[in-house]
Parts: sequence; structure tokens; C-alpha cells
Amino acid sequence: MNYFTRIFAPVLSATLQIVLLSLGLFWVLDSGAQAMNYQWQWDRVPDFIFFYEDGEWFPAELIEGLLVTLQISAISAIATLAIALVTALLRLSNSIVGKTISTLYIELIRNTPLLVQIYLLYFVFGPFLGLERFTTAVLALALFQGAYTAEILRSGLINLPKGQFEACKTLGLSQFNSYRYVVLPQVIRKTLPSLTNELVSLVKNSSIVSVMAIFDLTTEGRNIVSDTAMPFEIWFTVAAIYLMITLSLSALSAWLEYRMHNAH
Repeated sequence: MNYFTRIFAPVLSATLQIVLLSLGLFWVLDSGAQAMNYQWQWDRVPDFIFFYEDGEWFPAELIEGLLVTLQISAISAIATLAIALVTALLRLSNSIVGKTISTLYIELIRNTPLLVQIYLLYFVFGPFLGLERFTTAVLALALFQGAYTAEILRSGLINLPKGQFEACKTLGLSQFNSYRYVVLPQVIRKTLPSLTNELVSLVKNSSIVSVMAIFDLTTEGRNIVSDTAMPFEIWFTVAAIYLMITLSLSALSAWLEYRMHNAH
């Protein structure tokens, strides 16, 4: 019962609320569609998810776009953690240059819109550095999310008892091994909910890279709407796919948090 309460109850509660809200929203839209004489075409939506040909099932546009979104999000998440960790360590270091660079980076990124940063990287710095669209998208997301994640990691490092660092020195661990085996595992455990929120934000922000003509989930949805004139059905389906991803990440985070808590 305790396991169910900590892991599944919050997720089920959030899912139930979303389902009820979705049903209410669908009822409102359905009433509006009837007033506009709009004909629902939900039966055509599966054709844009999977299609059957020559005795085999193949992924259609939305699944292909989803795979691109997941690929961008996964690579960006790894790059985000690397950038955030380096930035957090620089802000806590004794180096004036390091502190200045990391502070300027955080303030610049957090106080300018992501869309503007994408345009700057894509149209200005990208051609100059010879970056491809996919690389530019990953870099833009990682730089943007890294500025927020760096503050989370910095907070976790600050709140870590100093005795942990002293114990590492007593055991003769190098600085690298101290962070690898002692410091970072504790920081990640303490900041896991906040890190999950940043990961969810990264997945949602990945939809903005569609402005770079990358065929992610959002771009594929927009193209389908242009070809079929089915805005309601397609955008609801795209939103549902994003929702499933973010809910899965939240559930995974809750499970990991429970496992880490029991392990210690």
C-alpha cells in the first residue's frame, strides 16, 4: 500500500484529472463543431500513426515525427546535464573567470526567449560554424535547458553536507572519483524531482525546433493538417502523444525516487 501510495497514486490522480479535463474540453469543442457543421474524421487518424502495406505494418508520419522528437530530446538531455554540471561547478569554483562566464551564460539564456536563441543559432552562428539543422536544434535546447538545470545542480551541491567532501579526502579519493561515486549520486537523488521537471520542459520545448524545418512530431502534425484540413483531430492526437511522454517521465521519476529512498 505504501508503494502504491508513493508511486502510482499521484500518477493515477493526475491522469484522472487530465482525462476528466480532456472529456470536458472535448465536449465543448464537439458542441462548437456541431454549431459550425464540422464533420469529425477520427477514423482517418490511425492512418497517420501506422499503415498496413504488403502484409506488414509501417510507421506513418506521426510516429516518424515522434522518433525524431525522442532522438532530439534524448541527445539534448545528455548535453544539458553536461553543460549544467560544468556551469554549476564553475559558479562554485574560486575562479573569477569561471564564475563570470557561467553567470553571464545563465543570465543571458534565462532572460532571452528560446525562439530568439534558435533563430540566432540557426541563421547566424549555425552557418558560420557549419552546424546542421539537427545539431543546431540539439545545441539550442541544451544551452537553454542547461542554464536552468545548472541552478538546480548548484543548489544541490551547496546543500550537500561539507562532511561528505571531507570524507572523500580522508579516503584518498581523487576529485573526479569523489564527484562520481559520492557527491553526484547524492545531488541527483535530492534534485531528482526538479531534474524531471526540466526534462519534461525539454521535451515540450523540443516542439519549437519545428521552425527550423526539422520533421519532428509538431512539424509532421502541421504538415498533415495542411494536407487534410483536420486541425482538431491531428492536434489533439499530437497533444495526447506529448502527454503520454511527459506522464511516462513523471512516473519513471517517481519510481526512481522511491527506489533511491529505499536503497538508503
